[in-house]
Amino acid sequence: MVDQLWFGHQRPLWAPLLKPLSALFGIIARYRRRQYLNGQTPCYRAPVPVVVVGNIMVGGNGKTPFVIWLVEQLKAQGYRPGVVSRGYGGKSEEYPLLLTQTTSPRIAGDEPVLITRRTNVPVCVDPHRSNAVKRLLQEGIDIVVTDDGMQHYRLDRDLEIVIIDGQRRFGNGHYLPLGPLRESVDRLNSVDMLVNNGGPTEGEEWPMHLVPGQATNLRTGQTCPASMLPAVVAVAGIGHPPRFFATLQQMGVTPVHSQGVNDHQTLSADELDRLAKKGQHLLMTEKDAVKYQGIAQDNWWYLPVEARLPEAAARAVLAKIERLTTNANK
Repeated sequence: MVDQLWFGHQRPLWAPLLKPLSALFGIIARYRRRQYLNGQTPCYRAPVPVVVVGNIMVGGNGKTPFVIWLVEQLKAQGYRPGVVSRGYGGKSEEYPLLLTQTTSPRIAGDEPVLITRRTNVPVCVDPHRSNAVKRLLQEGIDIVVTDDGMQHYRLDRDLEIVIIDGQRRFGNGHYLPLGPLRESVDRLNSVDMLVNNGGPTEGEEWPMHLVPGQATNLRTGQTCPASMLPAVVAVAGIGHPPRFFATLQQMGVTPVHSQGVNDHQTLSADELDRLAKKGQHLLMTEKDAVKYQGIAQDNWWYLPVEARLPEAAARAVLAKIERLTTNANK
């Protein structure tokens, strides 16, 4: 119902009832932004550059694959990056939480665990991101990348990178709850870099594509082309599950059943087992897989993806970061 309201061509008859709430949300969003720009919002200024990777719309749109790509670019240039996240979907007894390779998604959230396992850099979770940054500084990092946090103005930032859903763009263009926007589209005029995930680019947007790898078994680590798996049941608990199902179709995989679930939703072992029995193999996203590794059956697989951007995009963002570090050392 929400997708129909935000991204559909026909608006439900009750949609106008949400206009006052949407207008109020917009007023608050603009006010918070002005407070930050005027220096009236108390915020933490880190002694190292802070790069925010975010968006102006709710829901997943490829931020985490881009963060992984950016971290790898930074490592290749000799930086010591650390990653900060709010840890949405996780609940820890103590914060800040510095992740290890064995940290559970139940306490840290899906994305931070995935980033930790893929990049092997310090990743810290805290609802107050400034506290996470302070903890990361103890690990000897020299640059911070935040996975989301565009609207978290209590953490000052040096560079803002916005990921745009290239297929859905900004929906109906309205603020929450009438539309999917957390900030106005005009906000894009003030950011440092625009990255378009999987759609035709507009203006100064850099194109990004998520390239799938081989299907990987959750229990054994065995890999094979996804098209070699017969009678696949596809499961996706991401911001926009149809994107995953479309990727499978492009790879020559036609699932016998496709099941989308809410972003960050965790299914029980019994629920997954019942789904798997609809076919021969259960195939899920890598983000989902970090939650189910401990309960996986022999026929459970995941599909890793890798963000790909033009070389010119890598040079552009690294040049911006180099200027930041040069100025910081003066």
